Amino acid sequence: MKKLTSTQETLRAAMISRRSLIKASAALGAVGFASPLYVKNAFSSSGELNLLMWSDEFPGEVIPNFEKASGIKVNQTPFSQNEEQINKLQATGGEGFDLCQPTLNRAPQYKDLNVLAPFDTSKLTNSSNILPSMMDGSAKLWTWDGGLYHMPHCWGSEALSYRTDLYKGDPAQLSYGSLWDEEVKGHVQGRPHSYLLSIGLWWDASGKMPTNRMLDGYKDEDSFKKVWDPILAFAIEHKAWVKQFWDSADNTKSGLMENDVWIGLTWDGPPLSLKKDGKPVNYTAPKEGAIAWVDGLSLMKSAKNVDQVYAFLNYLETPEASAAVAEGSGYNPVVTGADALLSDVAKKNFQEAFPGDALKNLWPWPVEPAWYAEIRSQYADKFKAA
Repeated sequence: MKKLTSTQETLRAAMISRRSLIKASAALGAVGFASPLYVKNAFSSSGELNLLMWSDEFPGEVIPNFEKASGIKVNQTPFSQNEEQINKLQATGGEGFDLCQPTLNRAPQYKDLNVLAPFDTSKLTNSSNILPSMMDGSAKLWTWDGGLYHMPHCWGSEALSYRTDLYKGDPAQLSYGSLWDEEVKGHVQGRPHSYLLSIGLWWDASGKMPTNRMLDGYKDEDSFKKVWDPILAFAIEHKAWVKQFWDSADNTKSGLMENDVWIGLTWDGPPLSLKKDGKPVNYTAPKEGAIAWVDGLSLMKSAKNVDQVYAFLNYLETPEASAAVAEGSGYNPVVTGADALLSDVAKKNFQEAFPGDALKNLWPWPVEPAWYAEIRSQYADKFKAA
């Protein structure tokens, strides 16, 4: 295995920790959920909270249970991609929001926005519940000017989902190269930039184009172009394989269930939610390794409802709330003890998504400076427009 940066090592440790938690959970047995969730701490009893949020990371009763327990109204503004959130914050200067939801590796971009405020950690009374490796990841990347700007919320991955009744390949031999097999031409979905990354990971693993698992492209713009130019050329040449470019969790689901997609590169939450509902869908890490991410919560400089922010965070940092986020979304909890509260179906789906040593082969998104995000978007746009 190629050498990882210290940041990737931190993220990998955070994610691998779930395997040990699942083993412990199996011994504890399914405990079930309280409804509404039992809240030990006294929350603010009134007011509101303006949340800029990933569209599928507060599922089911997560927010309604908080509103019932606290008396605080949560005003929700959903988004589907980091770029959408960043553009919104650039346009508004953060005005109108109390909390936003950055992905861990985007720290340099959000620092440059200059719209965030550091947390008062003395008010984060349940932060000790967060898995130490997860908290360490946020602290390492999101501490500047003496303050902490990010709290973990959930983690997930991006790998291969497929229709079990339509995809005829061998699930045990899945590779990112499987997206370009002749048999699936015209029936594949993915995000443009993730398509390109996965081609590079496939070529690196196969020896066709060694790139230190694509990390060489993070050095500078010239290195990026050297790595990504042949990848982009291949993707454009094989554009006919693409049935759709998805841009949201809902769009991913509709591709699989309504738009004749047989296989694709997707987040884990949407297909695992479908699988949990009994649909003919599966999700698994390919031989090159699943792409991993961590989403969190950050306080806005412009926040008008600060007490309510801390009430909400202290609620989310309980095992019950973190488990409810994971159970409803198909993503993974970040709070110690949350796994013990997951259903047997959710535990089984996770284990099937990461068979054998798959967790040891994760590819966590490296830190993305602004120059990288900008040039990658240009390449993704070229692929999409071809």
